[in-house]
Amino acid sequence: MSDTMVLAEGVHKRFGRLEVLKGINISVRRGEVMCLLGPSGSGKSTFLRCINHLEEINSGRLSVDGELVGYKLRGDKLYELHERDVCAKRAEIGMVFQHFNLFPHMTALDNVTLAPVRVKGENRQQARERGRELLARVGLGDKIDVYPVALSGGQQQRVAIARALAMEPKLMLFDEPTSALDPELVGDVLDAMRQLARDGMTMIVVTHEMGFAREVADQVVFMDDGVVVEAGQPSQVLQNPQHERTKTFLSKVL
Repeated sequence: MSDTMVLAEGVHKRFGRLEVLKGINISVRRGEVMCLLGPSGSGKSTFLRCINHLEEINSGRLSVDGELVGYKLRGDKLYELHERDVCAKRAEIGMVFQHFNLFPHMTALDNVTLAPVRVKGENRQQARERGRELLARVGLGDKIDVYPVALSGGQQQRVAIARALAMEPKLMLFDEPTSALDPELVGDVLDAMRQLARDGMTMIVVTHEMGFAREVADQVVFMDDGVVVEAGQPSQVLQNPQHERTKTFLSKVL
């Protein structure tokens, strides 16, 4: 079994004439936490969405756990998979967005158990038992019957994390999961993510939380204008950056 979970090779992505990703080369090992840093518009979120084929790439190769994402290779050409097959692969990748996107008419537990029952065909009772365990895991064991409107933003985001985990993903993607939260609510969400890291979950996190990146990340990647400017261990990139663009960015956010 390969030790590489995510491999991007020369990934390009355009929206019309706008080239957002300009040849991204990134490798994430199994059980590793990678934090993607950079200014708005640098391509971080777009790259994250390409990993689970929410966005199609224009050229290059992108694979998860040794398999191409959204495509199959015939000879030297890539062919896009049928949407059913894409969805099956996407179900193996958990994603947590800036905004929680919970169903307001469902309780926390129902939000967590919906996809395993509907998508994976799990037994409803077993899914609910696992859902209770996952909500307890993110510190919400006493909120299983509560509707989103009665939860704080941080609690809703932790429900979203539990919902993603309910699909038993091999990889978790986080797109600025704390950016929509009041500052006092950020800590609980980051604690839940720290626990995932301790449990060995492979994670790619787009974030501006430098303390989290310094403490939890195995590698930090700084992106700007669609390219990887600098990458390495947190101590290297955050404390001793080599590129002037990295130094300028960090001087404004640290």
